[in-house]
Order: sequence, then structure tokens, then C-alpha cells
Amino acid sequence: MTSLRLAALPLLLATVALPFTASAAPASDPYAARIAKVLKATPLIDGHNDWPEAMAGKAGDARWTMPLEQLDPSQYHTDITRLRAGQMGGQFWSVWVSADLPELQQVKDTVEQIELVHSLARRYPQDFTLATSAAEVRAAHKAGRIASMIGVEGGGQIDGSLAVLRAYHDLGAGYLTLTHSRTIAWADSATDNPQHDGLTPFGEAVVHELNRLGMLVDLAHVSEGVMLDALKISKAPVIFSHSSARALCDTPRNVSDAILKQVAANGGVVMVNFAPQYVSEARRVWSAARSAEMARYNAPPFGGLYIGDPEGAKKALAEWEKANPEPVVTLSMVADHIDHIAKVAGVDHVGIGSDFDGVGSLPQGLGSVATYPALLAELMRRGWSDADIAKLAGENVLRVMAAAEKVAEGMKGEPIGNGTVASLDGAKPATKE
Repeated sequence: MTSLRLAALPLLLATVALPFTASAAPASDPYAARIAKVLKATPLIDGHNDWPEAMAGKAGDARWTMPLEQLDPSQYHTDITRLRAGQMGGQFWSVWVSADLPELQQVKDTVEQIELVHSLARRYPQDFTLATSAAEVRAAHKAGRIASMIGVEGGGQIDGSLAVLRAYHDLGAGYLTLTHSRTIAWADSATDNPQHDGLTPFGEAVVHELNRLGMLVDLAHVSEGVMLDALKISKAPVIFSHSSARALCDTPRNVSDAILKQVAANGGVVMVNFAPQYVSEARRVWSAARSAEMARYNAPPFGGLYIGDPEGAKKALAEWEKANPEPVVTLSMVADHIDHIAKVAGVDHVGIGSDFDGVGSLPQGLGSVATYPALLAELMRRGWSDADIAKLAGENVLRVMAAAEKVAEGMKGEPIGNGTVASLDGAKPATKE
């Protein structure tokens, strides 16, 4: 484990307000008391945090035993002290593994990630409680604990098996993201070449099984065709666990206004992502230009400008970055996405899905899990009411969870899904009629 930066501790600890205690709010902040009051009644829920994967990647085997109260802020966005400072009430911990791995390996790694989430509650029972229902989230919050939920971030992680999906459910998984960065045998990714024009019949069976189990259908990372198919066939409200508004940042990872209107009709919720490349159009374009510049330096197979000269490439990139500084992305820009989604879909259909510990950089003002209150304060400055802040913070996603549970209750008599990609899709054409 990387050692804690002791110099940062005094400032951090000085800003830690006691969770759910209005009197602990700084007198200089006119919104702190309002926020504390809202978050005492409603758990603040984040739809997506990659802390388990970050610990696996950075700490290795030490992740099972290392102290989690205070971690190096240059290495992690999350630790228990900062979760408490951020007044966190519930967290969907992402159990992501690379979509580039063989799918059977993805299953093994996913189970290990799930076990790491379980270990949080075992090791720190006064801070974390596993939760699989809206009622359990509220009970954990009432007891002063952080409800820990699990999101499986990629359809490849079920290895084409509905039985594996059910096993994840039995281990406490609350949602499945239908794809990650790669198109898979039954669904198209937003960031890969489409092969199916949305969902295949097996993909539709996955959505049906998610509904039957009471797990949420997560449409972050999927193509617009998959969004449309899932919204059409899902009997329960869907979520986007960490996506933003495409009207403000034109990446396929974000949600168009046309889809936002369908999400409202479906009763779902879009949980806004903090990743700079999904928040700022200028930052997205800059990132693409930087990647293109790097490719010029080291372009395979015949070599780029600096092939075999890594120091020369490093110097050239530094000069390019000096001439083309990275656009600044701020907390206010994230609030713009929340405002836009609330305007187009309605305030009942927006939430927070930070992507903490899953991104390399963050907007100014949103550097860790301690900063959620700053985002809520910005929205209050814009005129958001306490009732609307409560919806954004947690009531919307709790409503979706409860609705999915009700759908599952109504599907109890339906047969368990046992179809396979081969049996349901067969020699399916590349595109639909």
C-alpha cells in the first residue's frame, strides 16, 4: 500500500463534517445545513465507484488487509474518512474487469471483486452494510452506515451464461452494465464497431432475466441501438450508472436528448458521470487530438516521427501540450449536465454516478468522495429546492430499485432463463430487418 501523504491530513481532517449532523456544518457555508438536513432524511447514493478495481490494481493482495480509513489521495479518490466527509449514504461499487480478457477469466476476476466488496462490510461493520434492496439501503442509512451495493460493469463478465448472471445476483449484484468498451456476442458497445444493431435475441433474454431477478438494467457504455432495444423491452425502469448529457459533450458514452425523453417515459434514471472527457466537449476534442499526436510519434508498423526514440517522443509531446493546454473542467460543468438532464427528462430522472477511482483525472472541485456536498451546494445556488436535491441524491434511484423489485415479484411465476447465445442467436444476420 502506498503510504499516506501526512501533509494532506490536517487539511482533510479539518474539513470532515460529522455525517448527517447539521450543527457540524461550517458557519461560512450557507448551504451546508440544508444539505445535512436533506442527507439525514435521504441517503446520498452514487451509481458507480471503481474503488474495488483500483485497490486490486494498485495494492494487489494487500487489498484484503490494508487499512482503509485513510489512503493516499494521490492514489485513491476513496477511503472511509472521505466517504464520511462526503456524507455518503449508499454506493454501487463497480466490480469491473477488463473487457479485453477472455470471458471465462472475466468471471473469475468478477467473483474476486465481489468478494472484496463483501470484505468491506466484514472488516468495517460500523461503516459498511451490504444492501440488495431499497429497504435495506434505507435501513443502513438510518443506522448510520454506508449501504454497499454491487454493479457488474460489463456483459462479457457473464460469459454468455444466464446461470452466471443468476450466481452474481445470489452474491448480491444489483445491476449489470450490458457492455463495457467492447462489443460482445449479444450487444453493441458505444465505443466499438457495432455488429448487431442493438441487442440480439440472447441480449433480449439477458434483459428479461435481469427483470425477473430484480437486477437493474444498466445502459452506460452501450450503443444507442442497445439503449433503444432495452428501453423497449425492459419491464422495469433502467439506469445509466455513470453517463452524462450528449447535448453538452458529444460522445457516444453520453445520453442524447431523444433517449433522455424515453428514459423519462420508462421511469429510469441517468446518473451523471464526473469523467472530464464526458463532461467537457473541449476536453473530449483535446483528448482525441492528443491521442492522434501520440500516434504520429509512434505509429506502427513502419514507425512514426520518434519510433525508437522514446525521449524524443516525450519531449515532443510536452511541447505539444505546452502549445495546446488541457482544457479546464470544473464542478460547475458537471452541474450543467445535471441541470440539462433535469430539464429534458425531468428532475425525477437524474442522479449521481461519479466514476471515482475509475478515471485518471477529475473536474476541479470534485477531487474525491469528500466533495459531493460541494456539488449539491452548487445546485442549490442555482435554485434547486431541498426536495429536488433529495431526488437527485438518492430518492430517484431508490424509486427505480423499488420498481424493479416490484416487477420481479410479478414475474415469479415465469420460467428461469436457460437459453444460450448459440441456441437463441444461431446464425443471426449482422443487422436487423
